[in-house]
Amino acid sequence: VAGFLFEVVDLSNYKHPRQIQKLAGLNLKENSSGKHKGETKITKRGRARLRGLLYRCVIPLVAKNPKIKALHQYYTTRPENSLKKKQSLVALSCRLIRVMFALGTKKTPYDGRMLLQNSSLNLLQEAA
Repeated sequence: VAGFLFEVVDLSNYKHPRQIQKLAGLNLKENSSGKHKGETKITKRGRARLRGLLYRCVIPLVAKNPKIKALHQYYTTRPENSLKKKQSLVALSCRLIRVMFALGTKKTPYDGRMLLQNSSLNLLQEAA
């Protein structure tokens, strides 16, 4: 958290967590031209240190936190548009940004249900 706040400085400067994603270079860009539709990749145009910090934070979370582990498992094995393992870790890094942004701006204590909020995995678990 300290490294995140060091890189971001002041959360009140940002109106939406997507701005922090862009600051970290985790925003998506499609490489296309004319009729050619290329791959969608992260831009890597932001702060490499922040991007690396988030990535290094997500790896132990996937190993130790059962909710994040389940979400990672879902991302990599879902029937439609399954992600590769590193793509899943990047998606979880973006989710971590959204959670830390919500904690910092709303001044609320951490709740593990925030991680699964608005996720397809949560909807599937509720339906079962």
